[in-house]
Amino acid sequence: MIGRMVISSIAHRPVRTGLCILAIAVEVTMILLIVGLADGLLEESQGRTRSVGADILIRPSSSGVAMGLTTADIPEGIARVLVEKNPEIAMAVGTTVYSGGDLQTITGVDWERFTEMCGGVRYAEGGPMTGPGDAIVDEVYARYKKVAAGDTLKLLNREFRVAGVVEPGKMSRVFIPIETMQELMGWQGNYSQVFVRLRDPKQTAQVVEKIQALLPGYPVYPIEEFLTLAAADIQEVSRQFSNAIVGIAVIIGFIVVLLSMYTSVIERTREIGILKSLGASKGYIVGILLREALLLCAAGILSGFGLSYLVRSIVIGRFPLLSVLISTDWLVISAVLAVIGATLGSLYPAIRAARQDTIQSLTYD
Repeated sequence: MIGRMVISSIAHRPVRTGLCILAIAVEVTMILLIVGLADGLLEESQGRTRSVGADILIRPSSSGVAMGLTTADIPEGIARVLVEKNPEIAMAVGTTVYSGGDLQTITGVDWERFTEMCGGVRYAEGGPMTGPGDAIVDEVYARYKKVAAGDTLKLLNREFRVAGVVEPGKMSRVFIPIETMQELMGWQGNYSQVFVRLRDPKQTAQVVEKIQALLPGYPVYPIEEFLTLAAADIQEVSRQFSNAIVGIAVIIGFIVVLLSMYTSVIERTREIGILKSLGASKGYIVGILLREALLLCAAGILSGFGLSYLVRSIVIGRFPLLSVLISTDWLVISAVLAVIGATLGSLYPAIRAARQDTIQSLTYD
């Protein structure tokens, strides 16, 4: 009987019901997309770093763990010295890095040595760089810039020929010859970072200590430790923003449910009076209204999940460089937060309804 009453009440007021469901759906979508954007960009960046195939990373003397690279102060000779002095090292590859204005970086590489370290790349179009004016981009960047192999692309205020388009996920989205980048940026003879691959990854800790003793002025990290530290620093900053958005979203859901249920109680004053005159307890009245709120919340949550995936596909289609990760954990968290907001928002109207005087309710016009 209670279920029929709840469904009948919801169906009787379609406009208010629709607005309430929409508000909860927007709440869930805001949570999933904001958190998903931060987590997606972080996971993608870490995946590209892991794909290099290195065990150790050497950073510039002035850089922090999570800082973007804006300089190159590691002498080129260091890579050669490391291999000569440490038989445990299979190869050391230096790169130069410039952070652009579209959340991506341009990386200067010795393409042959880079592909050897990362285990090769798959070409979707074209082939390797053959001259100082060549560039290679991944499929995502090619789609973003609408370029193909053989087209011209402007980078660092210079025109480059797109020699090839490769699979995404290998360190960077844009590559140019390292000598060209060093010349353009005034970094001749220097690297921004050095990737080191060992013959036996189990010797990572031992080799890190040896490199630190050899290069005391440069931060040296095992790759996985670097990624863990960088993720912690980035998440500390991004979570402050994400938590603010999540808080705003929950407050929106709370207020909408509160207003919706409060209006419902006023409109149903006589109905509530009739129920109380028939012997309905305060708990019975509160239960009806809470169930109504939770049913609206469930519809809003499911709509929010669908809306999140729809908006995600639109965002990725319009902005290919962005990555939005909607995880199972946050699907659960967003649903729980929506339920908490809806429950709190419905409590006051429900309690107010339960406390109404029966005679006054029956005479309410």
